[in-house]
Amino acid sequence: MDIRKINDSISVAPQINPDDMTAIAELGFRTVINNRPDGEAPDQAPAALMEEAARNAGLAYRFVPVISGQLTSDNVDDFAAAMAEVEGPVLAFCRSGTRSATLWALSQAGKAPADEIVSQAADAGYDMSPFRAALERG
Repeated sequence: MDIRKINDSISVAPQINPDDMTAIAELGFRTVINNRPDGEAPDQAPAALMEEAARNAGLAYRFVPVISGQLTSDNVDDFAAAMAEVEGPVLAFCRSGTRSATLWALSQAGKAPADEIVSQAADAGYDMSPFRAALERG
C-alpha cells in the first residue's frame, strides 16, 4: 500500500484491496472512503466487497464515486459530507490517489488558507496548484 498522509485527519492512497483493510485498521485509520466508481478497471474489487472487508476489519466505509476527469461540485459536496459524518483518521482512495486528494483539497476551500491546502497536498505528492483560484475563492 502506498498511503500518503495529507494531515492528521486524512491520508490518500492508490487502489487498495479488500485484503488491505485489516492492515489499514491496524495503522489507526477509522474510516475508508472509496472514490473509485465500480467497473473502472477489470481488476478492481466492487464497492460492496470493499465495504464488507472494511466493516469486518472494524472500519467505517463510505462510497463517494467520482468519474476520472469529471469531478463536479456535487462530488466535492458529497465528499465533504462523508468526511463530516465519519470518525478519523480517514483513508480515501481511488486509482492513483489524485481524485481523493483533489476532493479533499476542494472540500477545504474557505476552511483553510489556499497555501496551506496546496502545501499539505504537495507534501503528500499531489499538485493542487491548478486549483489555487478555486481554493482562494472558497
